[in-house]
Amino acid sequence: MAIHATERQLLRDQLISRREKLQEAVARAQTANLLQLLEQVDKALEKVTHGTYGDCEECTGQVEASRLLADPLARVCLDCLEPSEQRALEQDLEMAARIQAGLLPQRDLRIAGWRVSFHYEPAGLVSGDYCDVIHHDSELYFMVGDVSGKGVAASMLMANLHAMFRVLIPMGLPLPQLVERANRIFSDSTLPNQYATLILGRARECGEVELCNGGHLPPIHLAASGANKLHCSALPVGMFHDQEFVSTRLSFSPGDSLVIYTDGFTESVGRDGSEYGDKRLSRLLESLRDHDSRQLVDACVSDLRSFRAGSQRLDDQTLVVLKFAPVQH
Repeated sequence: MAIHATERQLLRDQLISRREKLQEAVARAQTANLLQLLEQVDKALEKVTHGTYGDCEECTGQVEASRLLADPLARVCLDCLEPSEQRALEQDLEMAARIQAGLLPQRDLRIAGWRVSFHYEPAGLVSGDYCDVIHHDSELYFMVGDVSGKGVAASMLMANLHAMFRVLIPMGLPLPQLVERANRIFSDSTLPNQYATLILGRARECGEVELCNGGHLPPIHLAASGANKLHCSALPVGMFHDQEFVSTRLSFSPGDSLVIYTDGFTESVGRDGSEYGDKRLSRLLESLRDHDSRQLVDACVSDLRSFRAGSQRLDDQTLVVLKFAPVQH
């Protein structure tokens, strides 16, 4: 996929910034490696000037946009890499996939009167979806997000979010302030075209749930009255440095569930070109309300796979279910 004009401008700005840092380093010590990097940056900037930046140097194709965003000095497309370079890239991706898998919580948890289960499936080796569960001070924090873009660059931002909330949650800030602080950090550490939809929630043993939604798809509250979507109008994290967020509170009854998903789940396409959709997901959940969290997750994943009937999966898929199941005394 070709890079857009806005991405090209962002990459040009990034190259200029890197060139300034390289010049400062070269002024201190003119090593062969620094001089080589400076030459590569100058060649890339020359290509930007002539409108050939992003063109593969070996064929008539283009360097993949996701690779340019991760490495602005990439010169050839994946198909034109040397065998040794392809093996090194594959090994790096496999290592990134193992690291990312290690960041995920346990598949099934029982914490503070809640049962939590999830399904997490990258479209490739690595994913831009974000999923985590943290038990802190007798409260259950849960996060689900979807970073813009795909591949390694998105997975790096996912890891960034994971680290941020692991540090911020123990500070005991109100949920909106937690997201606002994460938003500022995220904005300062990413390119202007990078952002993430995000749900940060906190569940208590009494069944109270507080949600702060940053531009993510509305989660579903599965209760005796049916499957109710919880809408929010906030912007994604990382779009504006000083944006504010709000939270909402709900009371869950025993047996109620909260279902959170990424668009890779509901926007999956069947062989006839139709989308799976949140309405089908809601109807399925209503018919399975009495199931536990793992049964709900497995049933939803099974239904989605039946719907897709082997059609190509183009996006990461994440589905999280939290079921309020307090211990009966």
